[in-house]
Order: sequence, then structure tokens, then C-alpha cells
Amino acid sequence: MIISYAVLGGILLNFGAYLTYKGKIYQSVVIYLFADLCWIIMAYEKNDYLGTFFISIGVIFGYLAFKKMRSGKMQKNLIKEKDDL
Repeated sequence: MIISYAVLGGILLNFGAYLTYKGKIYQSVVIYLFADLCWIIMAYEKNDYLGTFFISIGVIFGYLAFKKMRSGKMQKNLIKEKDDL
């Protein structure tokens, strides 16, 4: 049995979700980016160039968010302050 890029991307997505559940956010983002790369390859092989374009844009934003998290410039808590409401 040959594993397709869609299956490999799905496995990576599940592994990334597990890491997110465990609180390992940085590692999960890296895994999600690899899953996205699998889907880019899959879309390209199926000549779905529009899909390849949009997935690539998502990967770029994901990578930028990862860099922002690593640099400490991203707000780390989801609770809004009273002034923000």
C-alpha cells in the first residue's frame, strides 16, 4: 500500500493536534506546516493550481505566525482585558 500525500498530511494533522492538546504549540505549528506541504504537493499533482496557491498562502501566514510566536511578539493569552471590550 502506498501512502498518498493526503493521508500523510492527515496523519501529520492528527499528530499536530495531539501536540497542541499537550501544550507543545511551537512543535505543533511545525508539524502543521509539514502537513500543509503534503497538501500543496497533492494539489499540484492533481493540477489544482488555485488550490496550490491558496494552501501556499496559508503556509506563508502559518510560518509568519510561528516566527512571531518564537520572537515573543505575539500575545500569549486569549483572555481580553477589560479595556479591550
